[in-house]
Amino acid sequence: MLYLSGGISQSLLGSPRPDIGLMFQPGQGYDKNRLAAFWKFALDNGCYAQGASFDAGDWLEWLAGLRRYRANCLFALAPDVLADYKATYNRSEPYMRTIRQLGFPAGFVAQDGINEGWVPWDETDCLFIGGTTDWKLSEDAWAIAAVARARGKWVHMGRVNSFTRLRAARSALLDSVDGTQIRWRPDVHLPALHDWLDAVNGQHTLAA
Repeated sequence: MLYLSGGISQSLLGSPRPDIGLMFQPGQGYDKNRLAAFWKFALDNGCYAQGASFDAGDWLEWLAGLRRYRANCLFALAPDVLADYKATYNRSEPYMRTIRQLGFPAGFVAQDGINEGWVPWDETDCLFIGGTTDWKLSEDAWAIAAVARARGKWVHMGRVNSFTRLRAARSALLDSVDGTQIRWRPDVHLPALHDWLDAVNGQHTLAA
């Protein structure tokens, strides 16, 4: 299972390993073009952080600027609405084909209460388990993840910042997760992340 870090530090970049990649979003202050050339990565849309200031045209321009690195991209997320699966469908669906036309696998965010009828499966390459914390760790979330796996889709979970949640995602056979804990105290959190990944990816056993 891959861990995509939304926090980037010199210590992270200086100790690459095959089960760690990067999660980019618009407005982050590092050289994404240099990093995208060498790291597996995914592309968030930034709509949650930007709120009412989110501009779909700016987001698509940002995506287009990364096309040259699309071979390293696991997925690019269509805009979503936190905890509202119907609003997410209505917001995302018009952009799913465009994401693919730009050369990226298209990611659709599953939100609280969704069922498989609200996922545009034919246009979706990655199902991203989003929503509230309670929902994303629920049986309903695992069920929609299982449907996605059965359909051959990549399955990802967002906001994974603890070993307990990472282990739950691994037990559910997800392909990847992301988190930001390396952004704070990378000297402490990066070695801990290495231990977590060693545990879930089978290198040794780590106590919960």
